[in-house]
Amino acid sequence: MNINNNCFNLDVDAVITSYNQGTMILEAVQSLCNQTVLPKRIIIVDDGTTDTYSIEILNAIGNDSELSVPVKMVFQENKGVSAARNTGINQAQSSLVLILDGDDKLEAKFIENVGRLLYDNPQMVIASSWMRTFGVLDAIIRPTGGNIVSFLSHNCCPATHILRRKFYEQCGGYDESMRSGFEDWDFFLSMLETTPEALAGIVEKPLINYRTASASTNIKSMNKRLELMRYIIEKHNNSYRDNITNVLLDIEAISNSRLFGWENEIIHSIKNNQELSDSANDFIKNPSYGDGGMASAVRIVSISK
Repeated sequence: MNINNNCFNLDVDAVITSYNQGTMILEAVQSLCNQTVLPKRIIIVDDGTTDTYSIEILNAIGNDSELSVPVKMVFQENKGVSAARNTGINQAQSSLVLILDGDDKLEAKFIENVGRLLYDNPQMVIASSWMRTFGVLDAIIRPTGGNIVSFLSHNCCPATHILRRKFYEQCGGYDESMRSGFEDWDFFLSMLETTPEALAGIVEKPLINYRTASASTNIKSMNKRLELMRYIIEKHNNSYRDNITNVLLDIEAISNSRLFGWENEIIHSIKNNQELSDSANDFIKNPSYGDGGMASAVRIVSISK
């Protein structure tokens, strides 16, 4: 049931980006129409879809007068997701804008819960929630949000979020030159640089259903991670320079966490007399030096004797 009239006043539009997504976008639209607090309007920006069936689906959505939220369709040539989001946000009229990819969907209380967080915390320039993944991976993802320092070592907010439009306008929007991934991380850094008090808020409930596929852009972007990180560091150089100690410590903490996870998996296999993978054996025989790798190998071998 929609409770717009019984809830705090929330001025929000929703932007969905689409590219060759077939019927998946129907689920995204329906998840917005099922919100307990409805958006004022839904703006779907199609980024040059080439699939005829997907175009038919989009046209059907645009012509559906029975949807609980008015939908505006925008078709543009393929320019990438950053350009599509900028187009949608620039079409929005509300002070808050929800960003949603066309292959994902929301739990019914996403706008209510995330909107409440923004309503109660004016220093928050963006807000989102935990995610439940489906498809290839079935998991709960728990991003932390935070201030600019939190975001310098890694992204701490899902791509699906609600933003304050005035800060979007201040930071200049999404970087349309970034078409290989990490555009969300870069955008959040830009948003958090608009004011010293800026925060990204997170509702600690899985209110986003995030579709995972082996060929998705976020997987492909990992192959270009170092190249993309260099671009981000150079672009946000002042923030990195001013917080270099915290950045290095955060990166070391992340590295240690992954190393300990890898170590525990190997120890578990040894204790259960399971055959180790070639990469695990290679790690034990040729551990890395200066990053805790050698100490980890010593602990692993000690367990096996």
